[in-house]
Amino acid sequence: TLNEWTASNTGPGKGRGQGNDSHTQVVGTALTLQPVTPNSNNPFSFEQATKFNAKPIGPSMDHVIAQQLSPSGTPLLLNTAGQRDNTQSAISYSAAEEVFAGQNASQAYNGLTGLFEGGGAPMNADTYAAVKGKSIIDLVRDDLETLERLDMSKADKDKLAAWKELLNQTNNVVASAVCSEELAAQIVSGGGLGGSGDVLTNMVSDTLDGADLYGAIAALSAACNANPIIVLKYPGNYGFKGLDITMESHSLSHRLDNAGMQGSCLPNAIPDLIKVDKYYAEKFGKLATMLDSIGEGDGTVLDNTSLLWMNEMSDGNAHNHNNAPLVQAGSGGGYFKTGAIVNLDPSLESAGDAANGRSLSQCTEGTTQTSDGVSQGTGTPPEYANAPINKYFVALMNSLGMKAGEDGFPMKDGPALGQDGRLRRRRRCRE
Repeated sequence: TLNEWTASNTGPGKGRGQGNDSHTQVVGTALTLQPVTPNSNNPFSFEQATKFNAKPIGPSMDHVIAQQLSPSGTPLLLNTAGQRDNTQSAISYSAAEEVFAGQNASQAYNGLTGLFEGGGAPMNADTYAAVKGKSIIDLVRDDLETLERLDMSKADKDKLAAWKELLNQTNNVVASAVCSEELAAQIVSGGGLGGSGDVLTNMVSDTLDGADLYGAIAALSAACNANPIIVLKYPGNYGFKGLDITMESHSLSHRLDNAGMQGSCLPNAIPDLIKVDKYYAEKFGKLATMLDSIGEGDGTVLDNTSLLWMNEMSDGNAHNHNNAPLVQAGSGGGYFKTGAIVNLDPSLESAGDAANGRSLSQCTEGTTQTSDGVSQGTGTPPEYANAPINKYFVALMNSLGMKAGEDGFPMKDGPALGQDGRLRRRRRCRE
């Protein structure tokens, strides 16, 4: 189960989970399912080591899988706002206490195309042509035409055409960023966007905003299987000025005008939070649509993908984990059943109602206008919705055909047995 946080995490037998910072221990556990070190028995301590520098004692799931399935041995981690993660926001760990740095749009695109390497080196002829506006498809037209003349199915021809179209859309933006110092600051390095300072929601082309650009690169990488393990990481704290929200998201999640745990409710906090949630849902849907637009075999790339959307917490004010939703699109090549909403905690008679949470119990009309995260009054009661997430993560790894040793732990040269003991073919997994 995820590493819970409560104000009473003051030692063994008290509270739930560890007593570190409510974000440090949470994100450190999100994909590792392991505690962070050093431990703290004071959830409100500002000790540097435990609040800001505590890290998980093992690698995250994306690296465990990538060590077996990715050509590079590492996942493709895309930081959508170009922010550099610290221990209060990082979710990807290559090993115990080793934060894994993600890539920006230019770096990831270069990994796909070999263009825009940067680093002060002279441009090669193709890179120079691309930044001057020549389509990447034009640069490789002879090779593409040769490929298209090969005997291939209509499905393969359709996949190639869809991949070319998405590549062209992305290339136009990235090439412009290389050519323009201002746009490079906006898109490639994750800097400010002039008027709004919101690199995610501002449109970078007629069809893509900043977040969609990263989604397109993820879809391109998935379609050509450049890396079967892809993580799109949104920032832990962000100013969604493009959504007409004036308060940064961390304070907003507390319903306050600051990052404290108690105080007078910020006006319009709940409507603004709903705006952010809606934006995330739209980005997830856009990515799913991109994957579903590219044919593959008898279906689409999405059909052969497990596309997972998960949050840092189930309620940002309560900092709780129980009742955290997991949204999956794609069946992983038929491994998962789709088209259902699953209640994973049906054991209690009233679980179906109580597990809906209490996020609207503070700072809404007719409720208290004081936000109190210490009491966790906006979170789902702790006795509900506690199904361990590790079961789902194991299912994801089984769907990919992960190899394991006799002890059941992942092992690169193991017998390649799934949970039911049968050899499984490799499938892709993206988060």
